[in-house]
Amino acid sequence: MNEILVLYYSRYGATAEMAQRIARGVEAIPGCQARLRTVPPVSTVCEATDSSIPETGAPYVSLDDLRECAGLALGSPTRFGNMAAPLKYFIDSTSSLWLSGALAGKPAAVFTSTSSLHGGQETTLLSMMLPLLHHGMLLLGLPYSETELLTTQSGGTPYGPSHTAGTDSKLPLTDEEKHLCRALGKRLAETTARLQAS
Repeated sequence: MNEILVLYYSRYGATAEMAQRIARGVEAIPGCQARLRTVPPVSTVCEATDSSIPETGAPYVSLDDLRECAGLALGSPTRFGNMAAPLKYFIDSTSSLWLSGALAGKPAAVFTSTSSLHGGQETTLLSMMLPLLHHGMLLLGLPYSETELLTTQSGGTPYGPSHTAGTDSKLPLTDEEKHLCRALGKRLAETTARLQAS
């Protein structure tokens, strides 16, 4: 079974919903399974400790989750055109995987949610790609054969799915956004399966 890690940070729930839709796309491909994981929030004033199991949602990620995955989908809300600090904090702890080359050659993709249409969706996706390139991962986006990229009036980019949540972070995912999340999950799983078979 090819296990795809769907790793995300979500503050208000939109990025978590995107992760779940991507996981459904992964599991639509025979021989592929999604492993949903999240990261804990970080403290702004000092080192904070949190229970190793969150009260709700996906379990917290470990380095073993990354080491064991056959592919990765990485998601974050946008923070000033960049990934959120909790996700970056975890990624900064992956030096041992970089040193061993544990992620090299594995396919990866990214996704994000923003408050506004011009809130930095594409730069956030690019910011998440950079450490994945340093790890030697193979980046996937969304091709324009996914015609929702041409018709969406909300989120959606060739760099990966995006969602426009609104200034109160309460707008639901549109049909186009849902489709693009599922399409990314399927594309990631299909690519992973092909690479594992070769």
